[in-house]
Amino acid sequence: MVARKPRAARGATSNHESARFNLPQQEIDGDWLDARDAIDGAPLPRATTVTVEHPRTIISRNASPDIGFDRSINPYRGCEHGCIYCFARPTHAFHDLSPGLDFESRLFAKPDAPALLTSELRRRDYAVRPIALGTNTDPYQPIERDWRITRGILEVLRKAHHPVTITTKSDRVTRDIDILAPMAAEGLAAVAVSLTSLDPTTARTVEPRAPHPMKRLAAVRALADAGIPAYVSIAPVIPAITDHELEHLVEHAAAAGARACFFIPVRLPHEVAPLFRAWLEEHYPDRAAKVMATIRSLRDGRDNDPGFFTRMRGSGPWAELMRTRFAIACRRHGLANRGVPLRTDLFKAPAGPQGELF
Repeated sequence: MVARKPRAARGATSNHESARFNLPQQEIDGDWLDARDAIDGAPLPRATTVTVEHPRTIISRNASPDIGFDRSINPYRGCEHGCIYCFARPTHAFHDLSPGLDFESRLFAKPDAPALLTSELRRRDYAVRPIALGTNTDPYQPIERDWRITRGILEVLRKAHHPVTITTKSDRVTRDIDILAPMAAEGLAAVAVSLTSLDPTTARTVEPRAPHPMKRLAAVRALADAGIPAYVSIAPVIPAITDHELEHLVEHAAAAGARACFFIPVRLPHEVAPLFRAWLEEHYPDRAAKVMATIRSLRDGRDNDPGFFTRMRGSGPWAELMRTRFAIACRRHGLANRGVPLRTDLFKAPAGPQGELF
């Protein structure tokens, strides 16, 4: 991997390639790069491109025992928020693209998603359970402003009285309160807003294109005031960078009207680990070794622990200390870590083409 200057408003410091899927390594002469920068000046910010993708189906299913949903929809592939820790980065390697800067800038949109969802909900063998949005990449990342695919999906689910959960770190979710509030009144919708740090500088470094932390808390308040069950996901907690804010995050979540909080220690699967290390050396060189040592302590001596249950909780004394601090903070601020079950008995399959004639 060739070291490069960090890109403005991007998370990854480079376009780190993957060796897992025969992605070709880029060999670029460092002297040429230095000469180019000297002649042309600093590199321009990397532009975002969006490619239309036409999948055959839109509902993804999983059987993971430590995840509270068995199906999800991802309207987009890649995410412009650029969170350096994002566990979804390795999915770009499946397409011979880099989990680094490509993941943040070479995005894919699925405009057929609402129509595909309608077809899948019509299937005679379809069994209703909540559909999760935002499990891989953010359904309210900046390009949703123009593409509005997430909104189209919600319109289909509302008409079908189908339960949905949303996880996002964008206040853009409040745009769809007109859909979510009636669904919530029927017990069909809940939203978790992700919050990593209250410090704008830290947030901008960790999540360069995500909304300001105060905007996210304002979104929690707006959702709660509209009667939509709102939760705060403190994820991830990064040792020696954001872990000292744990109690303050819980306090602000409670003040914003969140029903409950949950947290997840940082995970570094596959290509995320080297990207995260390079980011640490660029932004936090004074504590990079300490951060990685603590992460390895949380992950049984490795950069990442892929085991079910432990991958979400961590293990060892550091993980136990986080859980204890978190539990005390939740009790202090009256937050019970209990979710509200969503209803499945109201579902009505979308009418087929013939039914729409009558």
